[in-house]
Amino acid sequence: MLEIRNLHVKFLGRDREAVAGVSLSIGEGEIVGLVGESGSGKTVTAMSVAGLLPRKQCDYSGEILLDGTELLHADRGTLRNIQGREIGVVFQEPQSALDPLMKIGPQVEEVLRVHTGLGREERRRRALEAMAAVELAEPEAVYGKYPHQLSGGMLQRAMIAAAVIASPKLLLLDEPTTALDVTIQAQILELLKRLNRESGMSMLFISHDLNVVRKLCGRVAVMQRGLLVEEGEAQEVFRHPRHPYTQRLIAAIPTRKRKEAEP
Repeated sequence: MLEIRNLHVKFLGRDREAVAGVSLSIGEGEIVGLVGESGSGKTVTAMSVAGLLPRKQCDYSGEILLDGTELLHADRGTLRNIQGREIGVVFQEPQSALDPLMKIGPQVEEVLRVHTGLGREERRRRALEAMAAVELAEPEAVYGKYPHQLSGGMLQRAMIAAAVIASPKLLLLDEPTTALDVTIQAQILELLKRLNRESGMSMLFISHDLNVVRKLCGRVAVMQRGLLVEEGEAQEVFRHPRHPYTQRLIAAIPTRKRKEAEP
Protein backbone atom coordinates (compact mmCIF):
# COMPACT_ATOMS: atom_id res chain seq x y z
CA MET A 1 0.00 0.00 0.00
CA LEU A 2 2.74 2.45 1.02
CA GLU A 3 6.29 2.00 -0.25
CA ILE A 4 9.15 4.27 0.83
CA ARG A 5 12.21 3.50 -1.30
CA ASN A 6 15.69 4.80 -0.52
CA LEU A 7 14.46 8.14 0.86
CA HIS A 8 17.12 10.81 1.36
CA VAL A 9 16.43 14.26 2.80
CA LYS A 10 19.11 16.85 3.58
CA PHE A 11 18.21 20.34 4.73
CA LEU A 12 20.24 23.17 3.27
CA GLY A 13 23.06 24.30 5.53
CA ARG A 14 23.10 21.04 7.50
CA ASP A 15 26.09 18.70 7.46
CA ARG A 16 24.13 15.51 7.99
CA GLU A 17 21.14 14.05 6.16
CA ALA A 18 17.92 14.14 8.17
CA VAL A 19 16.90 10.92 6.42
CA ALA A 20 19.64 8.76 4.94
CA GLY A 21 18.35 6.08 2.59
CA VAL A 22 15.24 4.87 4.43
CA SER A 23 13.15 2.12 2.85
CA LEU A 24 9.93 1.05 4.56
CA SER A 25 6.59 -0.45 3.55
CA ILE A 26 3.16 -0.51 5.15
CA GLY A 27 0.57 -3.06 4.07
CA GLU A 28 -3.20 -2.80 3.94
CA GLY A 29 -4.63 -2.52 7.46
CA GLU A 30 -1.20 -2.60 9.09
CA ILE A 31 -0.08 -0.43 12.01
CA VAL A 32 3.67 0.25 11.86
CA GLY A 33 5.54 2.06 14.62
CA LEU A 34 8.46 4.35 13.76
CA VAL A 35 10.60 4.94 16.84
CA GLY A 36 13.79 6.73 17.78
CA GLU A 37 15.04 9.67 19.80
CA SER A 38 14.43 13.30 18.87
CA GLY A 39 16.30 14.21 15.68
CA SER A 40 16.41 10.64 14.39
CA GLY A 41 14.42 11.52 11.25
CA LYS A 42 11.00 10.10 12.17
CA THR A 43 9.00 13.27 11.62
CA VAL A 44 10.86 14.22 8.43
CA THR A 45 10.03 10.78 7.04
CA ALA A 46 6.35 11.31 7.85
CA MET A 47 6.40 14.84 6.39
CA SER A 48 7.83 13.40 3.19
CA VAL A 49 4.96 10.89 2.97
CA ALA A 50 2.33 13.56 3.73
CA GLY A 51 3.66 15.96 1.10
CA LEU A 52 4.61 18.50 3.77
CA LEU A 53 8.34 18.56 3.09
CA PRO A 54 9.58 22.16 2.59
CA ARG A 55 11.06 21.43 -0.81
CA LYS A 56 12.85 24.74 -1.25
CA GLN A 57 14.74 24.18 2.00
CA CYS A 58 16.16 20.73 1.30
CA ASP A 59 17.56 18.29 -1.21
CA TYR A 60 15.63 15.03 -1.48
CA SER A 61 15.63 11.86 -3.52
CA GLY A 62 14.08 8.40 -3.61
CA GLU A 63 10.49 7.29 -4.12
CA ILE A 64 7.32 7.28 -2.02
CA LEU A 65 4.48 5.28 -3.58
CA LEU A 66 0.89 5.19 -2.30
CA ASP A 67 -0.93 2.45 -4.19
CA GLY A 68 1.44 3.11 -7.08
CA THR A 69 1.14 6.91 -7.10
CA GLU A 70 4.53 8.59 -6.63
CA LEU A 71 4.33 11.31 -3.96
CA LEU A 72 7.86 12.55 -3.28
CA HIS A 73 8.24 14.29 -6.65
CA ALA A 74 4.54 14.88 -7.31
CA ASP A 75 3.28 18.34 -8.24
CA ARG A 76 1.28 20.40 -5.75
CA GLY A 77 -2.01 19.66 -7.49
CA THR A 78 -1.53 15.91 -7.11
CA LEU A 79 -0.55 16.32 -3.47
CA ARG A 80 -3.57 18.50 -2.70
CA ASN A 81 -5.85 15.81 -4.13
CA ILE A 82 -4.25 13.19 -1.88
CA GLN A 83 -3.81 15.18 1.35
CA GLY A 84 -6.75 14.62 3.64
CA ARG A 85 -8.61 12.39 1.21
CA GLU A 86 -6.13 9.49 1.00
CA ILE A 87 -3.65 10.46 3.74
CA GLY A 88 -4.79 11.79 7.10
CA VAL A 89 -2.38 13.37 9.58
CA VAL A 90 -2.62 13.72 13.37
CA PHE A 91 -0.02 15.97 14.98
CA GLN A 92 1.49 15.96 18.46
CA GLU A 93 0.04 19.29 19.57
CA PRO A 94 -3.59 19.78 18.52
CA GLN A 95 -3.53 23.23 20.13
CA SER A 96 -1.07 24.42 17.48
CA ALA A 97 -2.55 22.38 14.62
CA LEU A 98 -6.11 23.68 15.05
CA ASP A 99 -7.15 27.25 14.21
CA PRO A 100 -7.96 28.94 17.54
CA LEU A 101 -10.39 31.36 15.85
CA MET A 102 -12.43 28.66 14.10
CA LYS A 103 -15.01 26.40 15.71
CA ILE A 104 -14.30 22.67 15.98
CA GLY A 105 -17.07 21.49 13.65
CA PRO A 106 -15.97 23.38 10.53
CA GLN A 107 -12.38 22.25 11.14
CA VAL A 108 -13.43 18.59 11.37
CA GLU A 109 -15.37 18.84 8.10
CA GLU A 110 -12.73 20.88 6.22
CA VAL A 111 -11.54 17.87 4.20
CA LEU A 112 -15.08 17.28 2.95
CA ARG A 113 -15.39 20.92 1.92
CA VAL A 114 -12.13 20.71 -0.06
CA HIS A 115 -12.50 17.26 -1.61
CA THR A 116 -16.24 16.71 -2.09
CA GLY A 117 -19.26 18.53 -3.43
CA LEU A 118 -21.31 17.82 -0.32
CA GLY A 119 -23.62 20.53 0.95
CA ARG A 120 -23.34 22.20 4.34
CA GLU A 121 -25.90 19.99 6.12
CA GLU A 122 -24.39 16.75 4.83
CA ARG A 123 -20.90 17.88 5.85
CA ARG A 124 -22.22 18.71 9.30
CA ARG A 125 -23.93 15.33 9.57
CA ARG A 126 -20.74 13.49 8.63
CA ALA A 127 -18.67 15.63 11.02
CA LEU A 128 -20.99 14.74 13.89
CA GLU A 129 -20.74 11.06 12.90
CA ALA A 130 -16.93 11.26 12.86
CA MET A 131 -16.86 13.00 16.23
CA ALA A 132 -19.15 10.34 17.70
CA ALA A 133 -16.97 7.62 16.17
CA VAL A 134 -13.91 8.94 18.04
CA GLU A 135 -15.99 8.95 21.23
CA LEU A 136 -16.23 12.70 21.70
CA ALA A 137 -18.98 13.25 24.25
CA GLU A 138 -21.87 15.47 23.10
CA PRO A 139 -20.73 16.00 19.48
CA GLU A 140 -23.46 18.60 18.87
CA ALA A 141 -22.11 20.78 21.67
CA VAL A 142 -18.46 20.23 20.73
CA TYR A 143 -19.22 21.13 17.10
CA GLY A 144 -19.94 24.71 18.11
CA LYS A 145 -17.04 25.17 20.52
CA TYR A 146 -13.62 26.73 19.99
CA PRO A 147 -10.37 24.80 20.60
CA HIS A 148 -9.60 26.65 23.86
CA GLN A 149 -12.87 25.33 25.31
CA LEU A 150 -11.78 21.69 25.02
CA SER A 151 -9.36 19.60 27.09
CA GLY A 152 -6.20 18.14 25.53
CA GLY A 153 -7.78 14.70 25.18
CA MET A 154 -10.90 16.12 23.52
CA LEU A 155 -8.76 18.19 21.13
CA GLN A 156 -6.80 15.10 20.12
CA ARG A 157 -10.05 13.22 19.46
CA ALA A 158 -11.25 16.15 17.33
CA MET A 159 -7.98 16.03 15.38
CA ILE A 160 -8.43 12.30 14.78
CA ALA A 161 -12.03 12.89 13.65
CA ALA A 162 -10.80 15.50 11.15
CA ALA A 163 -8.11 13.11 9.91
CA VAL A 164 -10.41 10.11 9.37
CA ILE A 165 -13.65 11.81 8.22
CA ALA A 166 -12.87 11.10 4.54
CA SER A 167 -11.81 7.49 5.25
CA PRO A 168 -8.20 7.86 4.07
CA LYS A 169 -6.11 4.85 3.16
CA LEU A 170 -3.30 5.90 5.48
CA LEU A 171 -3.24 7.69 8.82
CA LEU A 172 0.03 9.33 9.90
CA LEU A 173 0.26 9.90 13.65
CA ASP A 174 3.17 12.00 14.89
CA GLU A 175 3.56 11.58 18.68
CA PRO A 176 -0.24 11.87 19.12
CA THR A 177 -0.29 10.82 22.79
CA THR A 178 2.86 12.50 24.12
CA ALA A 179 1.11 15.52 25.65
CA LEU A 180 -1.68 13.47 27.26
CA ASP A 181 -1.86 11.94 30.72
CA VAL A 182 -1.61 8.16 31.04
CA THR A 183 -5.36 7.54 31.32
CA ILE A 184 -6.26 9.62 28.25
CA GLN A 185 -3.29 8.13 26.39
CA ALA A 186 -4.65 4.63 26.97
CA GLN A 187 -8.09 5.71 25.71
CA ILE A 188 -6.60 7.18 22.52
CA LEU A 189 -4.64 3.97 21.86
CA GLU A 190 -7.81 1.89 22.26
CA LEU A 191 -9.59 4.28 19.90
CA LEU A 192 -6.87 3.86 17.25
CA LYS A 193 -7.02 0.07 17.59
CA ARG A 194 -10.78 0.15 17.10
CA LEU A 195 -10.58 2.46 14.07
CA ASN A 196 -7.98 0.16 12.53
CA ARG A 197 -10.00 -2.95 13.29
CA GLU A 198 -13.30 -1.56 11.98
CA SER A 199 -12.08 0.35 8.93
CA GLY A 200 -8.89 -1.48 7.95
CA MET A 201 -7.10 1.87 7.80
CA SER A 202 -3.30 1.59 7.66
CA MET A 203 -1.34 3.65 10.18
CA LEU A 204 2.20 4.92 10.64
CA PHE A 205 2.59 5.69 14.35
CA ILE A 206 5.59 7.85 15.25
CA SER A 207 6.77 7.87 18.85
CA HIS A 208 9.77 7.85 21.14
CA ASP A 209 7.69 5.91 23.72
CA LEU A 210 8.36 2.23 23.15
CA ASN A 211 5.73 1.14 25.66
CA VAL A 212 3.06 2.88 23.59
CA VAL A 213 4.38 1.37 20.34
CA ARG A 214 4.41 -2.10 21.87
CA LYS A 215 0.73 -1.81 22.81
CA LEU A 216 -0.45 -0.56 19.42
CA CYS A 217 1.81 -1.66 16.56
CA GLY A 218 2.19 -4.99 14.82
CA ARG A 219 5.52 -4.03 13.28
CA VAL A 220 8.18 -1.56 14.34
CA ALA A 221 11.01 0.28 12.59
CA VAL A 222 13.82 1.93 14.56
CA MET A 223 15.60 5.07 13.35
CA GLN A 224 18.91 6.53 14.53
CA ARG A 225 20.51 9.65 13.05
CA GLY A 226 18.53 9.36 9.81
CA LEU A 227 19.15 5.65 9.35
CA LEU A 228 16.71 2.77 9.67
CA VAL A 229 18.74 0.47 11.91
CA GLU A 230 16.21 -2.27 12.68
CA GLU A 231 12.79 -3.43 11.53
CA GLY A 232 10.57 -6.38 12.32
CA GLU A 233 7.51 -7.74 14.08
CA ALA A 234 7.04 -5.64 17.20
CA GLN A 235 7.06 -8.46 19.73
CA GLU A 236 10.14 -10.02 18.13
CA VAL A 237 12.04 -6.71 18.16
CA PHE A 238 11.16 -6.13 21.80
CA ARG A 239 12.10 -9.67 22.85
CA HIS A 240 15.25 -10.02 20.73
CA PRO A 241 16.56 -6.61 19.62
CA ARG A 242 19.55 -7.02 17.31
CA HIS A 243 20.95 -3.52 16.92
CA PRO A 244 22.83 -1.99 19.89
CA TYR A 245 20.77 1.21 19.60
CA THR A 246 17.50 -0.75 19.81
CA GLN A 247 18.91 -2.67 22.77
CA ARG A 248 19.66 0.60 24.57
CA LEU A 249 16.19 1.99 23.83
CA ILE A 250 14.51 -1.11 25.21
CA ALA A 251 16.81 -1.24 28.23
CA ALA A 252 15.71 2.32 29.05
CA ILE A 253 12.00 1.44 29.19
CA PRO A 254 10.78 1.95 32.77
CA THR A 255 9.70 -1.28 34.45
CA ARG A 256 8.01 -1.90 37.77
CA LYS A 257 11.24 -3.24 39.29
CA ARG A 258 13.20 -0.19 38.13
CA LYS A 259 10.54 2.15 39.50
CA GLU A 260 10.54 0.40 42.87
CA ALA A 261 14.33 0.71 43.03
CA GLU A 262 14.25 4.44 42.42
CA PRO A 263 14.72 6.62 45.54
